[in-house]
Amino acid sequence: MTEQTREEQNAHKWYSRPVLFVADVQRALRFYVERLGFEKAWHEDDGNGKVCQVNRAECEVILCEDPDRQDRARLFVSLTPDGIAQLRRELIEHSIPNKKSWWGYDVIQIDDPDGNELLFPLEDDK
Repeated sequence: MTEQTREEQNAHKWYSRPVLFVADVQRALRFYVERLGFEKAWHEDDGNGKVCQVNRAECEVILCEDPDRQDRARLFVSLTPDGIAQLRRELIEHSIPNKKSWWGYDVIQIDDPDGNELLFPLEDDK
């Protein structure tokens, strides 16, 4: 990578938010807020629209109700070892279904009501 490219990257920070397609945005919103501890950042049409955003720490996710989209997404969320420990406690406290899975290494997998997968790596969990 050239020095000019590094400078350009620092000057033009890329910012992204995944969009997860859901069948019912209100149901998805309840899952992310009430079960996973996200906060609603915004919701179009004063809370009556089909698109909203939920945030937890630096993780921002847009939920979009679209009956024509039946595809699923996979969201990879890195946490510190303390964050993984907290997540494990919350999974038990809120009875959130999860499983240990593999995606290059061990992960905790949580499937949202629409089949979107949230993967939390356990590589520091030895």
